[in-house]
Amino acid sequence: MTENAPSLALAVESTAFPIRGSFRIARGAKTEARVVTATLRADDGSIGRGECVPYARYGESVEGVMAAIQALAPALASGRLDRGTLQQALPPGAARNALDCALWDLAAKRTAQPAWRLAGLAEPLPVTTAFTLSIDTPQAMAEAARALAGTRPLLKLKLAGDGADLARVAAVRAAAPAARLIVDANEGWSLDDLAHLPRQFADLGVEMIEQPLPAGQDAALADIDHPLLIGADESAHGLEGLEELAHRYDVINIKLDKTGGLTEALMLKARAEVLGLRTMIGCMVASSLSMAPALLLAQGADYVDLDGPLLLARDREPGLRYEGALAYPPISAVWG
Repeated sequence: MTENAPSLALAVESTAFPIRGSFRIARGAKTEARVVTATLRADDGSIGRGECVPYARYGESVEGVMAAIQALAPALASGRLDRGTLQQALPPGAARNALDCALWDLAAKRTAQPAWRLAGLAEPLPVTTAFTLSIDTPQAMAEAARALAGTRPLLKLKLAGDGADLARVAAVRAAAPAARLIVDANEGWSLDDLAHLPRQFADLGVEMIEQPLPAGQDAALADIDHPLLIGADESAHGLEGLEELAHRYDVINIKLDKTGGLTEALMLKARAEVLGLRTMIGCMVASSLSMAPALLLAQGADYVDLDGPLLLARDREPGLRYEGALAYPPISAVWG
């Protein structure tokens, strides 16, 4: 039995949260966020929860992730699984994220200590999050940006690689002249796009573009001069391969669903900073339970994109506190 690991009862469920309107990126659109929640109950009645978003782009499904989590029920019940052994029991990805975050939450509840203190971190403060505009016509994206002007100082624009991306960015810039802009192509660009669009985007004040090229075709980035920051998202998962990415990208987007939880994400962020990479803390579209542990990671990050609950028609109750662009650290009733 792992030292100090309690016997834990596991429950796994899937929940669909409706999205306000629809959310469209280069790979398609969706109207709901389907999440998987892992709940752990200790013999003393303490409960820990973690949420994940299975992502088809990474070969995941809701059913597959639920099965992977459920398969560890015997090890949890016998006290043979803790955060350390979990890193070997499951690979980086959504399933490990849900369990890892549930174990952090449970430890906080059992010890009456906040998760940030258990992780050896400073007390978290509110952070400014980006707000995402999904792909639409230039006119529609401009209208959305205009409605947000003054309340969302950092806008993230989803792009399509369909020839209209420059018009989209120009329209948003005209509608929100004071906003900071970052853009995300979600692997939708070609090398030809990369040859001319970054300079035009830089002239419009765009600070960074996320994942312009497909993850398996990004080696070319090492030899391309670029006038704005280039961030790795689909190319970046856990610690493995990080040194190679540092020669191609300026920023790494750390998402708990990719790293497989807060445990590896904390190590990944520290290593990225040693390598000179800037950090962005991102999310899938999900509820406050997914964002809460990421807010510990967001402290001191160069970019924070934890607006998932703001894109939903309804969130969990209780949820995180958002005031305009400020995302506040979770209270214990939410997580940690």
